[in-house]
Amino acid sequence: MLGRIVDELARREGPRILAGLIGRLGGNFDLAEDCLQDAYERALDAWPSAGIPEHPAAWLTTVAKRCAIDRLRRSRRNVDDGDLILDQLAVEEPEPVDTSGLPDDRLRLIFTCCHPAIAEPAQMALALRTLCGLSTRAIARAFLEPEATTAQRLVRAKKKISAARIPYVVPSHEELPERLAAVLGAIYLVFNEGYSATEGASLVRPDLSGEAIRLARLLAQLLPDQPEAFGLLALMLLHDARRDTRVGADNALVPLEEQDRSRWERAKITEGLAALDRAIAMRRRGPYQVQAAIAALHAKAGDASSTDWVQIAALYGALYAMMPTAIVELNAAAAVAMVEGPEKGLEWIDRVEAHGELGDYHLLPAARADLLRRAGQGGAAATHYRRAIELARNPAERLYLERRLREVAG
Repeated sequence: MLGRIVDELARREGPRILAGLIGRLGGNFDLAEDCLQDAYERALDAWPSAGIPEHPAAWLTTVAKRCAIDRLRRSRRNVDDGDLILDQLAVEEPEPVDTSGLPDDRLRLIFTCCHPAIAEPAQMALALRTLCGLSTRAIARAFLEPEATTAQRLVRAKKKISAARIPYVVPSHEELPERLAAVLGAIYLVFNEGYSATEGASLVRPDLSGEAIRLARLLAQLLPDQPEAFGLLALMLLHDARRDTRVGADNALVPLEEQDRSRWERAKITEGLAALDRAIAMRRRGPYQVQAAIAALHAKAGDASSTDWVQIAALYGALYAMMPTAIVELNAAAAVAMVEGPEKGLEWIDRVEAHGELGDYHLLPAARADLLRRAGQGGAAATHYRRAIELARNPAERLYLERRLREVAG
């Protein structure tokens, strides 16, 4: 039981503690991660006899700081600025205050990770690893790349920060917009992991999706003249409004067309639509706003049959013009199929498959199987459902695909 409690603390509080440690250790990511890990291990040793402290996160922070002091004292000759960091750690300081308007350790660190000296994929990988506690495997899934490639990105990013002596500082207000795209991308990847988890028994991780929305709200407050910040906030709110209806009593994924819309969270839909209206009013269209507009059309439809697929397909066309990726094209195929029939959607999927980028992506055979099912080709659909089941990692998605397979194979 204690191990589960510590695991839950690590999941919920670990990223916040780590962000604070990295700041106090002068941007030394590896030392901060090692000391926090030591704190978890000491909790497992101490808490069975001493009991769980009233404020376990504060206990972990204090122990991790003491661990850092011990390590730095032992190796101060080998650590740049070791004496300065030791002085900082020795002070029982309140939360650091700056004048930038950035109100949160994790939001500050996201901007630091997204320093222009670091390549953009590595920026987002580092932010996801350190700030949100995502595993290397989960990050690799988000980037659709091998796990070893992601691991190399993380190592290179940390070395770059050390070699270039990139400071752990808040960028000036003038520098914030140039880092915005990477920061938005990192927050959205965190949300996606919460919306459709790579690992674990549950399809959703509300802690991650909630954290991503919280950070997006802070970002929108910080940069009120950036429409994409509001577009991302709107997109995540509109998706998160459906969270409670996405998994059925049998623990299987429930597709959008079968969800109980009366259970969608109206407060989030209202807030999301308001954020989208504010973004659109700035008249600088971007991909997050377009995706939010698609989500808004789903949110406004009273039932699946009244969905405005013509407008959704047009919006996907606009999105593909901005982001010509295989993922966008695959999503667009489904929308086109709803307007022009499954055969047309299958033509799009043929093109996506020919690119070869999504060979191990389970939603590619799942989408083909779904269109074949709608076209009345159950035998062919079964073949692709089986392939999708082989590739899917989340149990809820596998249960849904297995149900579909039984339907077409029976």
